[in-house]
Amino acid sequence: MRKTILYIAFSTLMFSSMEIALKSAGSAFSPIQLNLIRFFVGGLVLLPIALRTNAKQGMHVHLSDWALFALTGFVCVIVSMTLYQLAIVYDEASTVAVLFSCNPVFALIFSYLILHERLGRANLIAVIVSLIGLLVIVNPSHLSRPLGLVLAISSALTFGLYSIISRYGSVKHHFNGIVMTAYTFLAGSAELLALVLITHIPAVANGLDQGGLLSQFSRIPVLQNVTLNHFWLLFFIGVCVTGGGFAFYFLAMERSDVSTASLVFFIKPGLAPILAALILGEHISVETIVGIVIILIGSVITFMGNRIKARESHLLNQDDVTAEVAAAQESVQSPETLVKSTQPTQH
Repeated sequence: MRKTILYIAFSTLMFSSMEIALKSAGSAFSPIQLNLIRFFVGGLVLLPIALRTNAKQGMHVHLSDWALFALTGFVCVIVSMTLYQLAIVYDEASTVAVLFSCNPVFALIFSYLILHERLGRANLIAVIVSLIGLLVIVNPSHLSRPLGLVLAISSALTFGLYSIISRYGSVKHHFNGIVMTAYTFLAGSAELLALVLITHIPAVANGLDQGGLLSQFSRIPVLQNVTLNHFWLLFFIGVCVTGGGFAFYFLAMERSDVSTASLVFFIKPGLAPILAALILGEHISVETIVGIVIILIGSVITFMGNRIKARESHLLNQDDVTAEVAAAQESVQSPETLVKSTQPTQH
């Protein structure tokens, strides 16, 4: 239990400091470049654990599985995390952290729409409460950074979609979470590298240079500023935050259960803004504080609902096993009956 708490604590600290670290590195690296570096390094950190997990379970990654990893990599790394990285550029780290923490709410909605999973009462209440918290933070009547807010919410929404695709793919292909994540990061990094190299083609680069916001996608650097001066920052972002954060999250899940490990994402909306205020000196508005509290309430409702659902599922499984054992016992004949049934019938 002590190790589980340590795993959750480390993972929570890493995930809560993610936006701060990325914001700090923003002046030295292109947002897309930083996205490429951190997920490639994170994938390499997770790969040995994924290989060991597959070896224990007797699983193998086949060529056909890479179609799934290419899809999850595209949705996660290229779409969701690119939007996330840009959101950090155009908005405060604390706001992005809170808004992105709402991705489980969008995952619940997508699970209902795509997988046709029933939304329990607790989940439905959590969705409503979290959406109210989002509206309080966004405050449509006083939008100061509309682009950053749109990017952050879009990132959370698409990450929720990625979660559902990943869950469906892991069930169909029989891979666990850490295997899916490791290969998703590596596949997404390879796809993103291909897109980055395309931006160096003169015709593409000149076309991107014509537009205002699109100009930052022209000639995206790959290794620029990757020097010893920035080694520890990149090490923290790639190894500790991206690789280590996910690794310890899955280790906590192995030692406990999904709902306990998910405490990481429920604590982050409260912890990340505090760290941003202390380290980056960001001002947290009253609306943001109220929104954070509302979202934390929604997170608690989600957590409690998941615990109840897991307990009920466990009890149902126990009842099924008990019923099967009882049925088997009833079907077994007593020794006397067996003796009688083996004796020849007299005519």
